[in-house]
Amino acid sequence: MPVFNHNESATAYIHSIVYIRLMSKNIIMKKLLFLFFILFSSQTVMYSQSSTELLVLDNYLIKNNKRGVKVGKFNIPAGEKISLVKDEANLFVLSEDGHLLIKKNATITKSTPWRFEITVKTKDGEKTFELVRDDFIRNKVIAHRGAWKNHDASQNSLKSLKKAIEIGCEGSEFDVWLSSDNKVILSHDPEIGGKKVEETTADELFKIELKDGDKLPSLEEYIKCIKEQNKTRLVLEVKASQKGKERCEAVADSAVRIVHRMNAQAWTDYITFSFDAAKRIRELDPTAKILYLEADKTLEELKAERMSGIDYHYSNFIKDTDLAKKAKSIGLLTNAWTVNKVEDMQTMLDQNIDYITTDEPEILLEILDAKK
Repeated sequence: MPVFNHNESATAYIHSIVYIRLMSKNIIMKKLLFLFFILFSSQTVMYSQSSTELLVLDNYLIKNNKRGVKVGKFNIPAGEKISLVKDEANLFVLSEDGHLLIKKNATITKSTPWRFEITVKTKDGEKTFELVRDDFIRNKVIAHRGAWKNHDASQNSLKSLKKAIEIGCEGSEFDVWLSSDNKVILSHDPEIGGKKVEETTADELFKIELKDGDKLPSLEEYIKCIKEQNKTRLVLEVKASQKGKERCEAVADSAVRIVHRMNAQAWTDYITFSFDAAKRIRELDPTAKILYLEADKTLEELKAERMSGIDYHYSNFIKDTDLAKKAKSIGLLTNAWTVNKVEDMQTMLDQNIDYITTDEPEILLEILDAKK
């Protein structure tokens, strides 16, 4: 055992005290830095989430023969101003707090143009919107992947979309994924033409030939087609990615931003099995119509998350005959899928379901015509 004199012991003791104090200060500093990092990160995330909300109207449709009525309101924060900088039709007036109205001396009728473009300005810059005269069909009929089954058309093709418009469907449903290089791809299944959508580039996927020489359309082509008329709407399903939550949100993000970039809000509703994707759509667009496809949430949970409605397999409405009434009682829309048998179509109609998604839109249209 080594022997220390008193001076060596005192020096060692002092060194140990100093070391302990330095270590204590170092630990405290690390804790403070860690707390600062957590607080800063949470503020950054909060700011990032709030800043993703897009500028939107709560309505893009204009009723016929109305003077001086409110069209909609922009979602600008309280205290911020917005101004109308372009209105070629000279039909609208915009208040500083975001209310868009038709001028008192202006009327929109069946003989006037049905599409109107305006540009507004906020502190973040200018943005263009398209408003549409409301001639949209309201007959509940949603063509599942377009009207393809009885028209020798490929599912989710431009031909199936055009057929859905031609036969008079209220909506035409279709599905979107992201390719391996993050491009929006239309496909119902995770594979198309023998290729996995999420693991294949968009260029490779767009080379795939569909029925009768049709090509896989882009979302931009689909939107361009739907905007040529104001009778039928799009029902855009954001597919639940097999790659997890972040990928689901990315699909939703990409699709919504394309819809907004092409000013197609008036034509587009959203559905999804992914609750993460649904919440991301709502985060981006606080006024979009979003129906949730998976029956794993209570109606109250969906309402709390600002979902617009439920879009369930029709068997859910058969098992619980009060489901539609319960949903409507708290302000939720209802859709049933995929209803292909006449007796099931009739049951959904008897329950006054808002929308009925079917591979047989022609049959459902015949049933509805017979009721007139």
